[in-house]
Amino acid sequence: MITPKPQPTVMETAAPPEAERTMSLIEHLVELRTRLVRAVIGVSLGMGVGVVLVLPGGPVQLIDVVILTFAPLNPNYAPIQAVNTTEQFSEYMMVALVIGVMLAMPLIVYQLLAFIIPGLTDKERRTIYAALPFVTICFLAGLVFGWFVTVPTAIHFLISFSGSALIQAQPTLSDFLSTITTLLLINGIVFELPVIIYVLAFLGVVTAKQLAHYRRFAIVAVVIIAAVITPTGDPLNLALLAVPMYLLYEVGVVLARFVPRRD
Repeated sequence: MITPKPQPTVMETAAPPEAERTMSLIEHLVELRTRLVRAVIGVSLGMGVGVVLVLPGGPVQLIDVVILTFAPLNPNYAPIQAVNTTEQFSEYMMVALVIGVMLAMPLIVYQLLAFIIPGLTDKERRTIYAALPFVTICFLAGLVFGWFVTVPTAIHFLISFSGSALIQAQPTLSDFLSTITTLLLINGIVFELPVIIYVLAFLGVVTAKQLAHYRRFAIVAVVIIAAVITPTGDPLNLALLAVPMYLLYEVGVVLARFVPRRD
């Protein structure tokens, strides 16, 4: 006697949920392209704001503010010199671009997380999205720290290093602005460390116990990273980055202890 072949049930034939469906390589690349385009649009809009802020004769004239704040002023000559023909225009646009990146930083982080988190649960998504305001707050705190502590200390140390009356301190516009903008960006990104550690701990990549156990290796890693990313290469600026970075690492360890247990 031939027994009929059992028909698949509704549960067996149902398509897998969207969150559980495995994306192909092409779909991942398309998703990545979409996120990058949105991030670039955000940076472009922020750069438009930056152009208004740095525009000569504009309402803010941010470049003049930066020079008056950090450059060694001398009544006998201008504190900054432009050597190349296109240096003024290119450096003004460079600063406008950096401002665009700073303003778009929350959007950049959001697009990065949106690319990573499709496979997470709704609860995990909500927790990560709730951390986005802290990304902005930490980044702004890094900019403030850089403006009032790192940049003035670094510029004063580097320009007045010799103290010789035979040396005239008159940096070029490109060197002066690139040093300041790089230090500000690095400080802003470094201050994101506690949020990054919390998100990694929440995703189960690391634990507070692991972070505390490898604290000695973290100190070495912090010094190496600070030495690599320090634009000036001097020990003072290395310390100005390494010490806050390690303290922020410890803050991240404390935050990781409050991560809820994963099922």
